[in-house]
This record gives sequence, C-alpha cells and structure tokens, in this order.
Amino acid sequence: MARVYNFGAGPAMLPEPVLKQAAEEMLDWHGSGMSVMEMSHRGREFVAIAEQAEADLRELLSMPADYKVLFLQGGATSQFAMVPMNLLGGKTSADYVNTGYWSKKAIAEAKRFCRVNIAASSEDASFTYVPKREKWRLDPGAAYVHYTSNETIGGVEFQWIPDTGEVPLVTDMSSQILSRPLDVSRFGLIYAGAQKNIGPAGLTIAIVRESLIGRAGPGMPSMFDYKIQADNGSMYNTPPTYAVYIAGLVFQWLKRLGGLGKMEEINVAKARLLYDYLDQTEFYHSPVAKEDRSRMNMPFTLKNAALDGEFLKQADARGLTQLKGHRSVGGMRASLYNALPIEGVKALVEFMGEFERKHG
Repeated sequence: MARVYNFGAGPAMLPEPVLKQAAEEMLDWHGSGMSVMEMSHRGREFVAIAEQAEADLRELLSMPADYKVLFLQGGATSQFAMVPMNLLGGKTSADYVNTGYWSKKAIAEAKRFCRVNIAASSEDASFTYVPKREKWRLDPGAAYVHYTSNETIGGVEFQWIPDTGEVPLVTDMSSQILSRPLDVSRFGLIYAGAQKNIGPAGLTIAIVRESLIGRAGPGMPSMFDYKIQADNGSMYNTPPTYAVYIAGLVFQWLKRLGGLGKMEEINVAKARLLYDYLDQTEFYHSPVAKEDRSRMNMPFTLKNAALDGEFLKQADARGLTQLKGHRSVGGMRASLYNALPIEGVKALVEFMGEFERKHG
C-alpha cells in the first residue's frame, strides 16, 4: 500500500528518507552488530549518537553556547509542572498568556505551585487570535512569562517573539519548533514534545539558559531537576534512546534540506496553498484571525456540518488521513508539519475543491 498523507496533529509524519535510513540500520547500526534500541545508553555508540544529535540541533538553531540542551521524557505536559518547579527560584508568581487549550493546561498545572497572573487572554473570542503585546498586563515580580507559541488545536500561532524585558521568557514550542529560524537568545527556556517536527513520541527537548539552572527548591525530585539532568548529560536515568536517534536523523535531514530558512520557505508555500483556497470559498471557513493563522495546524469547518462525516470518509479513501478536528472544537484540522510534502497539500486542496463542487 502507498504511504498516505497524514495530516494528524501528532504523532505526525516523519521524513521518508529518515524512515528508510532507520529501516536500513535497524538490525546493525554502523557495523555495531546491534540495533540502536539494544544499545547501552552509556556505551560509546549511543553516546556518539546523542552528542551528534545535540550538535546538529545547536547548529540548526544557531544556539548560543550558554544554553543547555536536555533530552527528557514525559512530553511537553510534564514541563507544565517542571517549569515552575525549576524557575520560581523563591518567587511566588508567574505570568501566563492564555491563547487556548494547551495554554489552559499549562496554567492549571502552574497553579499547583504558584500564583498565576493571566497577563493576556483571547478567550473572549474563543481563542481565535493572539493578544497584542501592548495589551498584556505583566507582573514585574513574576519569576517568568510563559506562552504557547502555537496552539495545535485552535490553529493560532505567534508570528513574533514577545519582549518581556528582564523577566525570563518561557515557551511551549511543541508544534512550531524547527519550522522556521529562531533567535534562541530571546528565551530563558524553550520546551517541546518531539512528536510533531522532531521525531517519534517519547522524547521531550528542553533548551535552558544556564543562568536559570539550579533554582529548584529543597525536596525537588531528582528526575525533575534541570540541574541534575544537565549535570548528567540527560542520562541521570536511561533516556528514550531510539527517539533520540530518530530525532538526530531528522536534524540531519533538515541540514541537508538547507536548514531552517529553507524549511520556512517550504512551510510558507504549503500554508499559502491551503489558506488561499479557504479564503476564496464560502463552503469552508477558517475561524482564526488572518494575521495569527498557524502554518502548522489549520482548523476549518464546512458550511454544512452534516457533511463532516462524508468529507472525512472520502478524504480517507483518497489517502488524506487524520483530518478530523479536535473533539473540543470539532470541524476539520490539517496539520502541515515539516515532513508533510507540498504534494500532500495540493492533493488536499484538489479534493476539497471536488467535494465542494459536488456538495456545495
């Protein structure tokens, strides 16, 4: 069977060259006589894999030397707790910007550890826009400012990096990371689950400015302490070795492609294809403010919701899968992560046009 175009929000498509290389190396990695899944995480083979993966990620992001890269577990959701546990540093409050489902999750978890100041929110319009920076009400005594750079479910994406002055900026970048160039120096902490643009589920990456490491209070569990993880090279316990290996292959694929600047060009072209079609039809509707539309996750609805099931059924038969919107918002959602080729977007737009002509 031919591979489908997977528009799922995550786990998402992986680059085909990466999958082919992993298949070729499955039984014998570089003459070692074993699979990466069988390697000791402290053996020279895997240590070399992890070190190369980190070096390639640093190169892709032009990362300053005073940042630590941590390969962790628990998904971005675990970071909702680890961020306040590690960054409060004796302070009692943190600022959060509420732009949707994942922001709300992070806020709820942070409230277990500190007073949360909602600096800005777009809940008044069902999370369909990004609040303008001039309307934020920041607490000068906050330990950090947190925002979600791209809301996977709502399809709202920051096209700019907030200026928070001397207060460290923290972001959940799970569904945006590696989709465009990034000035890492603007952030105190960036974290991301892997299963969208990095690799398979099971790996979480945290990029932490060294000056913010070591702020955890007494009683912090060792596994959740950024300092302990950094001091042990992300190997305080056994890391998700195979996920790190696949992520490393993805980093190399991005480098061969031409880096994040080239990746952004491709992502802009893919997004434009779908949004241009949505903007010229009344049969489909995109709910997000145009200036805040995500390049990665594109929710849309049909004029007649009774046709949703038939749309999904026919799309699936065409090899256009995982287009159903999240249960909290309904409708459809097309996720155009890095590994989804532009041919997939063209095929989707073609199908949408055919479906509209038949049912419009």
